Amino acid sequence: MYDLLLKGGRVVDPSQDMDGTFDVAFAGGKVAAVEAGIDAARATDVRDVTGKIVSPGLIDLHTHVYWGGTSLGVDAETVARRSGTTTFVDAGSAGPGNLAGFRKHVIEPSAPRILAYLNISFAGIFGFSKTVMVGECENLRLLDARECLRVARENLDILVGMKARVGARAGGNSGMAPLSLAIEVADALGLPVMAHIDNPPPTREEVLAALRPGDILTHCFRPFPNAPIHGDRTIRQEILDARERGIIFDIGHGYGGFSFESGVVMLEEGIKPDVLSSDIHVLCVDGPAYDVLAVMSKFMALGMSLTEVIAATTVNPAKAVRRDDIGTLKVGSAGDATIIEEVGGRFTHTDAVGETVTTDRQLEHRGIVIGGAWWQDAVSA
Repeated sequence: MYDLLLKGGRVVDPSQDMDGTFDVAFAGGKVAAVEAGIDAARATDVRDVTGKIVSPGLIDLHTHVYWGGTSLGVDAETVARRSGTTTFVDAGSAGPGNLAGFRKHVIEPSAPRILAYLNISFAGIFGFSKTVMVGECENLRLLDARECLRVARENLDILVGMKARVGARAGGNSGMAPLSLAIEVADALGLPVMAHIDNPPPTREEVLAALRPGDILTHCFRPFPNAPIHGDRTIRQEILDARERGIIFDIGHGYGGFSFESGVVMLEEGIKPDVLSSDIHVLCVDGPAYDVLAVMSKFMALGMSLTEVIAATTVNPAKAVRRDDIGTLKVGSAGDATIIEEVGGRFTHTDAVGETVTTDRQLEHRGIVIGGAWWQDAVSA
């Protein structure tokens, strides 16, 4: 017997090059079968998803979900209910000084899976709101590589890498020091680094030169300054070189991390983001980022296909965090799935600088499966 059966949906699973009408069965918290015509009598709970798209559970690689423990955190379960996100990867909200609280009070009780990058700053992102904005990497006294390494080694079951935010806003005059320390800790752990850069200094060239294959450049399609394109709309050479070296390009939309202008030029030149992520936090969860499903719709409006945006929110982020049990509907994988629908109409999308794109379709959430069970709190978008 199966615990749950999704019948009649269009299964789109880029990890298996699968796109067709199949039933998906779950048992024991895992994917048990993906086949056509599974007998409904073999399942305890049967859901008719005819006319809907069934994808592996969506993974949002860049979020801030330390709700109640940091000023920028949003509630993961609230966002999951509207977006179908089954795995949230927190991008450095917590540092070694407060990871224990994040783990006990948010990560462990959460129905959606929460993984985390550890911030190189001891306090994590502690001063981020509409009225207070203090870069956690401004004060080098808060950066202790040994303490990061100690805490990381004690929490490797939930940690996927190190996070460093550099730039005039996040790092003040600290330059490359936070990223250099984060890379040193990550090297000792055998894990990747996610690098944020806002306004220079340091320069985009310095940051990209320091990153290693498999490291993640978030906000990869930023607006000016530190955009990936020149004023004449050609792609900067260091961006092309980084791509060639295997740096992972993550959108990290957020409040200021994505512009349609950069996106259009990059896509026109055939350079697509590896990962679509929302960078949701208190300043953008109600727009312009909203959630990862909204970011997927924006990139479909720019010309990416349904299969491409699903790959960029399932198998690709799973590879980035080095997890082969999520982002897929392979038999034996984690029992997570997202049910979405492509709807027609007239929709206007806004980027981080206020530019808009209008399209005639978007993706909407219709259901969520977590741990092999229909999540009863899920609601339609």
